[in-house]
Amino acid sequence: MSDQSYTTSITVDRAPAEVFDAINDVRGWWSEEIDGRTDQVGAEYRYRGHDETQKLEHLATIRVVELVPGERVVWQVLDNYMNFIDDPTEWKDTEIRFDISEKDGATEVRFTHAGLLPRFECFDVCSNAWGFFVGTSLRSLITTGEGSPISARDEVGSPG
Repeated sequence: MSDQSYTTSITVDRAPAEVFDAINDVRGWWSEEIDGRTDQVGAEYRYRGHDETQKLEHLATIRVVELVPGERVVWQVLDNYMNFIDDPTEWKDTEIRFDISEKDGATEVRFTHAGLLPRFECFDVCSNAWGFFVGTSLRSLITTGEGSPISARDEVGSPG
C-alpha cells in the first residue's frame, strides 16, 4: 500500500518499564543534541541530526503528547527542517509512536512514524535511519545500557 506509514518492531528480553525508560532517554539512542524535556506530557524538545561531511542537517521541534508507563510513548512533530530534500517540512504534523507490549515472555516495541509515507522524498533515508535508531541504537540502549545516538561532537555517517 503506497500510503502506509513507516513502521518497524523490535523484541527485547527486558521488562516493559525498562523499555519505556530507555525510549524516553532520547539522548541515549537518537541524538545527543536534544534541547528540552522528553519525558513529560506537554513538553517540547528540539532535535538536531547532522552529517558534517555531507553537509546534511535535520532539525525538528517535537511535543510529547502521550506517556503511558510500560505501554506507550507518542510524540507530535510540530515543525521540521531537512536541508537535503525539496520539501523540508515533510515530517511536520506527523506522529511518532512507540507501542510497548509483553509478548512470549519478552517485550515488543512497535514503532510507527504515522505520516511518514513512501511517496515522501525523505522516506528511504528516513526509514533507513529509523531502522538504525530503533533496531540498533535503541535496542542496544535497552539491552546493554549503551546506544549509538548522533553525537554532538563527531561527524555522523548514514546509519543502516
